[in-house]
Amino acid sequence: MKESEVITMNKPASFTKINQVKMDFSDLYNSRDPRNYFKYLGQLDYIIPHLAQPIFGQLIRARQELQDEPVTVLDLGCSYAINGALMKYALGYEELRQRYTAPALQTLSSDELLAHDRHFYRAWPQQPNVRVIGLDISENAIRYAEKCGLLDRGLAIDLESRDLAPDEAADLADVDIIVSTGCVGYVTSKTFERVLKASRRGRTPWVASFVLRMFPFDEIEKTLASYGLVTEPYEGATFVQRRFANREEMEAAVRAVEVRGLDSEGCETEGLYHANLFISRPAEEIERCPIQKLVSVVSGANKLWPVGANVLGSFGPTALRRARTGQPHLTEVKAASS
Repeated sequence: MKESEVITMNKPASFTKINQVKMDFSDLYNSRDPRNYFKYLGQLDYIIPHLAQPIFGQLIRARQELQDEPVTVLDLGCSYAINGALMKYALGYEELRQRYTAPALQTLSSDELLAHDRHFYRAWPQQPNVRVIGLDISENAIRYAEKCGLLDRGLAIDLESRDLAPDEAADLADVDIIVSTGCVGYVTSKTFERVLKASRRGRTPWVASFVLRMFPFDEIEKTLASYGLVTEPYEGATFVQRRFANREEMEAAVRAVEVRGLDSEGCETEGLYHANLFISRPAEEIERCPIQKLVSVVSGANKLWPVGANVLGSFGPTALRRARTGQPHLTEVKAASS
């Protein structure tokens, strides 16, 4: 390998370049209701909200011990507020997936589904000490989540391109915990900077970020540090986000992870996006209760995936070698189909 190639391989790829190979789910997030979201992401075993639910619950309870008022959580990139539903109501992710993919609900208009959803969520026990604010660029997703009661406040804004308006900043002033389960890579330190600048009325908010392993977190970590937050990575586990939609996604993810100097073996090589968990808090709170005592986790690594779900299929190590080198796989496809 030439020296110039080594330098290129060691340089982190930009978010934009990495995202070019990922499947574009923009249409799912811009629908008037969440049925397509669950239909298509459900086919890819999208499970990160399920894995994040107990961790967010533990953080909320830990924060509640430090204050008398309800805990206000800001969900960055919330889409239809799935995390909000799991934080506010005594519900599980699988119950939501089954609801929105149920044949009986597929013939309803979006307005009819919204009317049903209002009654559906009100019928479940609600956590009394949790408020959820959602922030996303999708107006449709935000408004749906607000109207059916999953968000106490929804902000449909793009903080990568502009500052918060005064009324928007006021909405974020009392945020206690900021969470995200997939927006890093689409948002950068700009969004975190603008949110943290607004949420300064009370104690400094904690930040819990699930970040796909192919995206660097360094710049965001520096921004959090400038607001007095020390970032702890959760050691010993990664968290499955979903299966790859196609071979191109898998190949790009393996390359991006290994460009960062990480080992893809047993994670992306299994046909799955994996995320790391970072929790950022003031140093004195970390000293009082470090991350390993603060949260216990389920990583998703032991999920029983359907036969044939792995996009590596029967190609095995050869496909992996080609993914790492960027070589085409036409010969393998021909051999497998013969």
